[in-house]
Amino acid sequence: MTDDTQFDTNFGNGGETHQRVPEQGDHARADHLTTNQGIRVSDNQNQLKAGARGPVLLEDFVLREKIFHFDHERIPERIVHARGSAAHGYFESYEDLSDLTKAGLFSAKGKKTPVFTRFSTVAGGAGSVDTPRDVRGFAVKFYTEEGNWDLVGNNIPVFFIQDAIKFPDLVHSVKMEADRGYPQAASAHDTFWDFISLMPESMHMIMWAMSDRTIPRSLRTMQGFGVHTFRMVNAQGKSTFVKFHWKPKQGVQSTCWDEAVKIAGADPDFHRRDLFEAIDRGDFPEWELGIQAFDEEFADSLPYDVLDPTKIIPEEVLPVRPIGRMVLDRYPDNFFAETEQVAYCPGNIVPGLDFTNDPLLQGRLFSYLDTQKSRLGTANFHQLPINAPKCPVMNFQRDGQMQMNVPKGRANYEPNSLDMAGEVTGPRECPVTGFETHPGRAAEQEQGDKLRLRPESFADHYSQARMFYRSLAEAEQAHVAFALVFELSKVGLEHIRERTVANLVNVDPELAQRVADGIGMPVPAASKTAAEVQDLDLSPALRIIDGPLEPQDIVGRSIAILVADGSDAAAIAKMTKAIEGAGARAVIVAPKVGGAKLSDGSLLKADAQLAGYPSVMADAVVIALSDEGTAMLLKEGAAVQFVMDAFAHLKAIAASDEAQPLLDKAGVEADDGVTGLDDGFIAAAAKRCWDREPGVRMLP
Repeated sequence: MTDDTQFDTNFGNGGETHQRVPEQGDHARADHLTTNQGIRVSDNQNQLKAGARGPVLLEDFVLREKIFHFDHERIPERIVHARGSAAHGYFESYEDLSDLTKAGLFSAKGKKTPVFTRFSTVAGGAGSVDTPRDVRGFAVKFYTEEGNWDLVGNNIPVFFIQDAIKFPDLVHSVKMEADRGYPQAASAHDTFWDFISLMPESMHMIMWAMSDRTIPRSLRTMQGFGVHTFRMVNAQGKSTFVKFHWKPKQGVQSTCWDEAVKIAGADPDFHRRDLFEAIDRGDFPEWELGIQAFDEEFADSLPYDVLDPTKIIPEEVLPVRPIGRMVLDRYPDNFFAETEQVAYCPGNIVPGLDFTNDPLLQGRLFSYLDTQKSRLGTANFHQLPINAPKCPVMNFQRDGQMQMNVPKGRANYEPNSLDMAGEVTGPRECPVTGFETHPGRAAEQEQGDKLRLRPESFADHYSQARMFYRSLAEAEQAHVAFALVFELSKVGLEHIRERTVANLVNVDPELAQRVADGIGMPVPAASKTAAEVQDLDLSPALRIIDGPLEPQDIVGRSIAILVADGSDAAAIAKMTKAIEGAGARAVIVAPKVGGAKLSDGSLLKADAQLAGYPSVMADAVVIALSDEGTAMLLKEGAAVQFVMDAFAHLKAIAASDEAQPLLDKAGVEADDGVTGLDDGFIAAAAKRCWDREPGVRMLP
């Protein structure tokens, strides 16, 4: 439709609304509603009938096409990672990495490559909420000059299983139970913990899954990881092992469990909305890409196998080297066409990068290609605009359902000699610039009998789980114990609870005791281990609280300012200026969305209405009330809950003196996170007040 089009509006015999192209004037082609065959439509409100009250006629091709297309608008959702949000952006390289890789996107400082990044929950369906306790997918499609590279990872650097053959079992166990069809997007049920308790290789991942990492505050405040060990290969054929890390510019932030539950009720699309609104206001999410690069000698020196996807290399052992940044600066134009139809495949890789023999990665190389064909219905899914490379694509793969290209000539094979007859002969292989698989170790070291056998170097399932748990801050350890108690309290079969706690004894006896006490059961004997559990050096880099990625400011956050009639206009202006000056967004919340009449007689328009914007939506709150406003809101349960939740979720609270009765009713007690309407609030809002937590909830 042209921008200046003015449609005529009138009403039909039955009072139905018709918006129509004006009879007089230019009948511009873009303004006319058409069928998919380009036939202009005269009436889009009524079916073709035999008389005003007669039967509908089968010849109504407009109706049949419209209903037919509607009936087929949905495609099968992803089995896992169905709930996702995405954005366009770019990757910018920090330096020339030609010493490590011949991949073009890393060939020069400042080189930019378009990307499309999708974040997702794992267990829930496409219509589930954004904030369950769950692993988050973190997939990046790089549209490089040499083809598409898909780095398909998670917000956790390890996984539940070591071998891809167990992936169907894992997913079946965590999905809704087969006989009853629930729970949705939740791991707190019998079948998941039955499987996990019988798979000790999962214990490291379970420590991460029960930590604050799986209840992120925002997609913008999650780390991302490639999970597996990959290779970089330079122009001389030298290979270097690498592990990929995404570190958010805004730091790592999570929610409290009670907060995550309440967000799900207040706004099921909380993370999706946050991503959209951040990009819309120009607060572009940004991550730094880093690598841990090492050779085979270093890998062999480690007390664990780098091909084991349940293991990490701590940053204290091998620091992460920053190599570039990713900025997401454009939200999709159409959710279905882009976010839903994007197809990530770990097998999409470019020269200069390569795989390793990680058995989980090897299985994924097969699985993703197969699942995308099944979901999108055609082997030509790579031709969809969101999946199509931005470099030339030339081969002899033709035909198939939904073929969108129109190849010319009869050369659909090679070798051929049709050029000798003056015909188009097609493309050919190139050993100079084409992708070549790195041979890996010497052939004799990677050959042997055909075996279904796991290497002994994969047998230690508890040492890194112990290292992770013991590296956490004290509050984070309490959260892990709390999460385990919550999950196992939902498990109805006693023997599963007992077996799980027996595994926890191997991780940390104190943790097992805390969980057993929380459930109300004795601590069982430790389960048998396949390898001796080691006390590895702790890794403080794994912490969120007091860790290297804990935020030190409020940049990019949302601060709610609760106002009502009579609120001090000058104080609100001062706090708004301070909040926005610190890089955050001030959200005015009032009892009525029309706003509040302030002390100077002005009307302050509200961004949100109190009942529809509980404090779980904000990162910190300002209670800017007058005596009049406080008296009114003392009778409003939503206002009391607003303040009560902010305090219980350990957020900073700035309040006017007149608002004290409301704070008292909400149970707010003075601490470092409770301030007046002054400069101290900005510093307090940078972090949660963890010292407050023992006083507001019982932790195991």
